[in-house]
Amino acid sequence: MDAEIITLSKALAGKSVARRRDFHKHPEMAWFEMRTSAIIAKTLTELGYEVLTGKAVCAEQARIGVPSKEALEEHAALAMEQGAPAEYLTEEMKEGYTGVIGILRCGEGPVVALRFDIDALGLHENGTDSHRPHREGFASVNEGVMHACGHDGHAAIGLGVAEVLMQLKDRLHGTVKLLFQPGEEGTKGARAMVANGHLDDVDFFAGTHIAPDDGPDDGDVTPGTYGSLATTKYDVYYHGQASHAGGFPEKGASAIVAAANAVVNLTAIPRHSGGISRINIGTIEGGTGRNVVPDEAKLQIEVRGETTEINRYMEDCARRICEGAAVMCGCTCDMVVMGTAESQQSDEDFLTEIGQLIREELPHLRVSSCENAMNWGSEDISLMMNRVQEHGGKATYMRSMTPMASAQHTTGFDFDEKVLTEGIQTFAAIVCHFMK
Repeated sequence: MDAEIITLSKALAGKSVARRRDFHKHPEMAWFEMRTSAIIAKTLTELGYEVLTGKAVCAEQARIGVPSKEALEEHAALAMEQGAPAEYLTEEMKEGYTGVIGILRCGEGPVVALRFDIDALGLHENGTDSHRPHREGFASVNEGVMHACGHDGHAAIGLGVAEVLMQLKDRLHGTVKLLFQPGEEGTKGARAMVANGHLDDVDFFAGTHIAPDDGPDDGDVTPGTYGSLATTKYDVYYHGQASHAGGFPEKGASAIVAAANAVVNLTAIPRHSGGISRINIGTIEGGTGRNVVPDEAKLQIEVRGETTEINRYMEDCARRICEGAAVMCGCTCDMVVMGTAESQQSDEDFLTEIGQLIREELPHLRVSSCENAMNWGSEDISLMMNRVQEHGGKATYMRSMTPMASAQHTTGFDFDEKVLTEGIQTFAAIVCHFMK
C-alpha cells in the first residue's frame, strides 16, 4: 500500500472541496475559462511547476468555436470582478486562449501526461433548497452557466495531484505534464492543445471522468474504456432573400424552408452497417416576422460514428444534404465546424496494469471489471489519446464512480466529493508507478 500518497491526499481533502466549490460557484464555458485558468496557473506556479498559458497551450490556427471579441472582453471584466488573480489573467487569456499546462521535470525517464477538463455548460442551476450547492452557498453566480458534468471536480483533482506530486518529486524519474484543458463540452479544446505538440513526446497518458456509482461500472475506479463515438458538430447558416410575403413572394428565397428541408432529410440519412451512427438537429432558428420571407436561418447539428470512418460517412451525407437543401430553395449555405472528436480505445495492457496497481497500492478502492466499460458518448480526449498511441505511447480514459444527486447535464447535478480524494490518489499512484 502506498501509505504516503494516501496520507497526503487525505490531508488535502478540505482544500480540494473548497477548490471544487469555488470553481462550481464561478463556472465558465469554452474559451471563457479565464478566472479558472488564472487560478490554476497561480496555484501551479506557487507550487513550483513550470507553467504554460495562452498561445503556448492552444495553437491559434486550431481553435474552433471561439466567441466574439466583444463577448470575450465582457467576460474578462467579469472574471476580474470575481477574483481572478490579475497577474495571471494574461492578455492572451482575455482573448480566449484559456487552459493551463503544468510541467514537473524530474531528470531522465518517461513522460507521463494527465488531462483534466475545466469548462462548464450552458444551464440554469437549480435554485431551490433541495439542491445542495444552493443550500450551502456554492451554486453558480453566473446566470445560465453551470458545472453540470463534474469538470469543477476534475480541476480540483488536478490541483490536488499537482500538490501531492510536488511533495513526492524525489521519487519520480522523468517528466509530468498536467493538462488543464478548456472546451471539452462541444469537443473544442483538445484539438488546439494537440496541435501545439504537447502530446508528441508523451509515453503514458491518462484521463478520467467522474461517473454515477449506480451505472454499469461495478467498482470505484474503471481503469479504461473500450471506445467512444467520433463526432463532428456544425453550425449551419442558410442565406436567402427577404421579400414581402404577400406582395412579392416570388422575389424571396426562404432560408427557413431550406433549413426545414435539411432537417427532414438529415434524419433520413441511412445508418451505417459497419457500426453505430448518429445524427441530431439540436436547434433551428430564423426569420424576422410573419409577413416576411425569411432570409436567414440557422441549425445546430451533430453527427457521430462508432469509428472515425463511420463519422466521416455521416459528415459527408450531412454536408451533401445541407448544401443540396440550399440549392433547391435558391439559397446559399455555410457549414462551420464547432467541435470534433475521434473514436478512441484504451490500451488493454495499460489499463490492466493500472487496475493491478490500484488493487495493490490503493486496496480501499474497488477496481471495476471493465466488462461494461463502453463509452457511447463523445470526448475530445480521444484526440490526445490517439496522438500518444500514434507514436507508440500508451493511453487510457478511466472513470471514477461516485454518488450523484441527478444525472450529468441536468440542473440539479451534484456529486459526493469523496471522489476528489480518490481521484488524487489514483492519478498520483499512476504517476509514481510509471516514473519509479
